Amino acid sequence: MSTRNPRFHRPFDNALGRRSIRLPEYDYSRGGAYYITICTQYRKCLFGKIRNGKIALSEYGRIIDNWWQRIPERYGVVALDEYVIMPNHMHAIIVVGGDVYNGVGAIHELPLRIKRRVMILPKIIGYFKMNSAKQINQICNTTGQTVWQRNYWEHVIRNDKSLNKIREYIRDNPWHWAADDENPERVTAVISRGNS
Repeated sequence: MSTRNPRFHRPFDNALGRRSIRLPEYDYSRGGAYYITICTQYRKCLFGKIRNGKIALSEYGRIIDNWWQRIPERYGVVALDEYVIMPNHMHAIIVVGGDVYNGVGAIHELPLRIKRRVMILPKIIGYFKMNSAKQINQICNTTGQTVWQRNYWEHVIRNDKSLNKIREYIRDNPWHWAADDENPERVTAVISRGNS
């Protein structure tokens, strides 16, 4: 049985059938709150181990944490909210151009015929992924090695009720690691129980 909540944790498309994950009618240049999930390449467990419902970060996990916390230094219009680094992925809430504690408000939509303006969220994620991967590769002496999956999953947070549910999901995520679909040992555990 999977503990994945499909509302908050979506699988990525494979490399052969990629599709846009962006809402065509959403103006990503405006302020808003976003829930994102970023996975490592091939779901490799690089960032630490779950112990007693908490993540014990590896050296690479500490690098990820450091670069994540540096995002507001680079992008002054960004505030970081709840986040968790898991062994092979991370979940986070990013607030662009506003204060999540004063309410996320409604999304601002543009008519479909108007072209979207410059999107800041992909720039933020690109900056984070590029710099964290570069530092990990410097330590490993593996220049240019892929650390992150090519894309990321995002969800526009539309109201405070959704925001609070997502925060709870992020906080509880390490407790559910044993049954998480992203856990490569989950399948082994299920099979071994069936054979005993």
